[in-house]
Amino acid sequence: MSGRCIAMWSGPRNISTAMMRAWENRDDTVVMDEPFYAHYLHSTGLDHPMREEIIADGETDWQAVVRTVTRPPESGIFYQKHIATHWLAHFSTDWLDSLDNVFLIREPEPVVASYWVKRGDLTASDLGYEQQGFLFDLLHERTGSRPAVIDSKRFLADPEAQLRALCDQLDIPFDKSMLSWPTGPRDTDGIWGSHWYDAVNCSTGFAPTRNRETVLSDDQKVIADACRPIYERLREFAI
Repeated sequence: MSGRCIAMWSGPRNISTAMMRAWENRDDTVVMDEPFYAHYLHSTGLDHPMREEIIADGETDWQAVVRTVTRPPESGIFYQKHIATHWLAHFSTDWLDSLDNVFLIREPEPVVASYWVKRGDLTASDLGYEQQGFLFDLLHERTGSRPAVIDSKRFLADPEAQLRALCDQLDIPFDKSMLSWPTGPRDTDGIWGSHWYDAVNCSTGFAPTRNRETVLSDDQKVIADACRPIYERLREFAI
C-alpha cells in the first residue's frame, strides 16, 4: 500500500486519544499527536495547562506543521490526531486535499461536563464544533463528496463494525489489532498527556459508553446548546 496521511479531526474530551492508540497498534501505521497545539497556544495567548512546556516542546510555525503532516510515508499510514479547536482563521486550506480527512464527533453535553472538570474557564469555541462544521463543509464543497464521520457514542456500541466500515471507506485493510492495546503512555504522546491522558493510559481497548444522565449547570447548558446544532448536522452523515 502506498503511503497515506489520515487526519482525524476531533473536539476535546472525545475518544480521540483511544482512537490514536487503535491506529498506532497497527504494524503499518505511525501517529502524530495534536501537531498544531504549540502554534495554537503561541498564536492565541490562551492559558492552558502546561502552556509554556507545550510551546517550548512543539512547532510554533503552522506552515512547518503543514509541511510535516502532508508528507506521506513511502508505504503504510501516517495517522494524525487533530483537535479541531486548534484550527485558526489564518490557516490556508489547499493542503487539506492531500489528506484523508475524518471527523470524530461527540454529543456536546458530556463534552462540556468532562472538559469543565479539567478547565473550568470554558466557551463554546473551545470545543471545536464550529471548526469541525467549517472544515466538513469546505471539504464537501471542494470534493463533491462528504468526508467520513464517526459519532463516538455509535462507535462505542460496536467498535469493530465501525472500524471495519471506516477502513472500507478509506480503502484500507481492517486490522484486528486496532481493537486492543497495552496500557501506559507512548513516546508519541504529546507532553500534555501527563495532564490529560490518565484514563486512556489505563485502558486496553475501547470502553463501552456508560449510560448515565449528564447534569449541567445553566452556564454549561448554554455552551452545550450552542454546539448541538453543528453536532446534529454532522451526525446525519456518521457511519
